[in-house]
Amino acid sequence: MIIDSIGSLYSSFHSVAGTLLWIFSALTAYRIVYLLIGVFFTRKFKHTDNYHKYAILIPARNEEPVLGNLLDSIKKQDYPSNLITVFVVADNCTDNTAKIAREEGAVCYERFDKTRCTKGYALQFLFENIKKDYGIEAFEGYFIFDADNLLKTDYISRMNDAFDAGVKILTSYRNTKNFDENWISSIYALHWIRSIRARHRARSVLRLATNIQGTGFLFANELVREGWKYTSLTEDRAFTADAVAKGYEISYNDEAMFYDEQPVSHKISLRQRLRWSRGHILAYFESGPKLFVNIFFGKMFLKNKNERQDKPVKKLIESVRHRAASFDTLIQLTPFNVFSAFLWFTAEFLIYSFALHKTGIDNTNLISGSSILAKALKLVFNPVISVSPGAEAVLLGIALSIWFRILYLAGVYIKDIFYGSFVFFLERKNIKPIPFSKKLICCLTWPMFDLIGRFTNVLAVFMKVGWKPIPHKSKVTIDELDPKLKK
Repeated sequence: MIIDSIGSLYSSFHSVAGTLLWIFSALTAYRIVYLLIGVFFTRKFKHTDNYHKYAILIPARNEEPVLGNLLDSIKKQDYPSNLITVFVVADNCTDNTAKIAREEGAVCYERFDKTRCTKGYALQFLFENIKKDYGIEAFEGYFIFDADNLLKTDYISRMNDAFDAGVKILTSYRNTKNFDENWISSIYALHWIRSIRARHRARSVLRLATNIQGTGFLFANELVREGWKYTSLTEDRAFTADAVAKGYEISYNDEAMFYDEQPVSHKISLRQRLRWSRGHILAYFESGPKLFVNIFFGKMFLKNKNERQDKPVKKLIESVRHRAASFDTLIQLTPFNVFSAFLWFTAEFLIYSFALHKTGIDNTNLISGSSILAKALKLVFNPVISVSPGAEAVLLGIALSIWFRILYLAGVYIKDIFYGSFVFFLERKNIKPIPFSKKLICCLTWPMFDLIGRFTNVLAVFMKVGWKPIPHKSKVTIDELDPKLKK
């Protein structure tokens, strides 16, 4: 029978799947070091009075409810206003976004192109107009923000500290302005804070390359002298991977804080997560090969005529740094969840169930795994099950495969509750005051963020995903969040 023939492959497939999963774990084990570093350290930048000239770029589609508040927070910066020029691209807008931008003193370009409607295309259009009307080198650096953001009064000053220290690409502390609106916004908020402790801080200390996350970042004009070419579903991942492949360091400044609005509905959240997942996969295939080659051959893709001719020792150190950053970025782009899901489905779901048609089930433990949950359950009860060979064994095998997967994910969920609580504790001074009950709900539900991510990563492989705007409605202003402005 075909079922028995496929089932006979189980031992081999199980061994291969186990080996690959072990390799996946080994390749990502170094992230524990990131977490340990992130708990205690972050890169510091000396404050400077050497001010640089910046452009602030804001792509906006029907952002009438929130754009004014962002522009107001920019006006309240303690940075010299004559060194800041704000550009807004009103992208396919049907509301008063462009009018508000101009009334608030921003330079506004309007774009109407519904065939190319990603954020990346809006930025590409904006850079084309800046190049035509001002020249790319008219500004030393470029900030990119989403229209729903709010900036603390010293945000640009603190980012300028790092830029003046020679950092070419820099991201910042992403806080949330609607943290306590509901459990969906709160788990998003905790995710961004988790990224700070588990990724950004350590990578900045080690002079590697952290990842740009859509908004709240600054880069030198040399990166866009030839224009903005990142127009995929997740332009931030493509920008990150390309910059790392070219040898750039991407740092992080813990002192520069801005606030972001998070989704509050299941529908909008799922739409956004699907776009992230699809863009993640596309970035892996677009930039992964370059990063892989760079791990072994160094800066073969870096074309920089002004690159310093360092001494041999410094060149060696830079070569090691660049290779490590390329490896780290490649690992971050690799869709391990998709690969793991495929291995589970083929080896532990399909082939395992078919194998039981011939072998049956003989005293199989219903509680298995090495998670804390599994070990705790085994102390209470550890039932076994036996079924004779045949169709019943196949059906029960399918049920067992699903049950073992649920048990594994439940263990991960419980572990993440403790992890989220720990991050909450570490960042308690930066999180807006909220009732204890809401903090508890946030910690108990936060693991859903990663579980949903596993789900959307797999769905994104098979679904056609387009770019749709995320509606923003929060009326929160920077006066309500920045201690320096609170009355």
